[in-house]
Amino acid sequence: MERLTDKEEEILESLWVEVEESAKTPDIGVLRDEPALEDLIEKGFIDRQKEKLLTEKGLKEAERCVRRHRLAERLLADILYVKDPLIHEASCKFEHGLHHGLEDNICTLLGHPRTCPHGKPIPEGECCKKFEKIPQRLIVSLKELVPGNTGKISYINTQDTQTLKRLISMGILPGNQIKLLHRFPSFVFEMGNSNFAIDKDLAENIYVLLLQTGPFNKKGGKRWRHGLK
Repeated sequence: MERLTDKEEEILESLWVEVEESAKTPDIGVLRDEPALEDLIEKGFIDRQKEKLLTEKGLKEAERCVRRHRLAERLLADILYVKDPLIHEASCKFEHGLHHGLEDNICTLLGHPRTCPHGKPIPEGECCKKFEKIPQRLIVSLKELVPGNTGKISYINTQDTQTLKRLISMGILPGNQIKLLHRFPSFVFEMGNSNFAIDKDLAENIYVLLLQTGPFNKKGGKRWRHGLK
């Protein structure tokens, strides 16, 4: 895959937004003194003779740039809880590191989100297409699991700061393995060397990538921690 500079990616991204979302005819004049423009032309991403400037190759790469940026925004907003106006600036820096399949890993981690935090659509990736072809849902909320289900935490779906802090303080972070033990009277799950109990309102905020299912096997000697109010 041809490696582009940060500035080249930013130009492609801005052109894609103008062409695909704003339905505008981009003005190449504003970029006439930008060295990165000539590099994009030389690499075949931009053609001065085309009304919309982007070649087929450029359009595809520009879409990937937009996808990386909006996935970065989603990650920062949902997992790290970064708010505007910092989210855009931080995403601009973070997105340039999402190459060679990393953006698909982030997309899968977040459960293949459809929109960025500002409501703009996230261009679909190959991982999204494969995910849609799977008849069984792989990412579900903890509230939907049955005892014995095992998985890895995919993401936390909440905009409430206190709820997010409570879950993070319990060690509920993307990538951690989790196993549901009970559903009643509380949702009891095993994570690491500890068992935790939370109510259904908290359980529906935790999304898990299923790894396997199995019969409930009660283990003794575990430490108990409670996430209930």
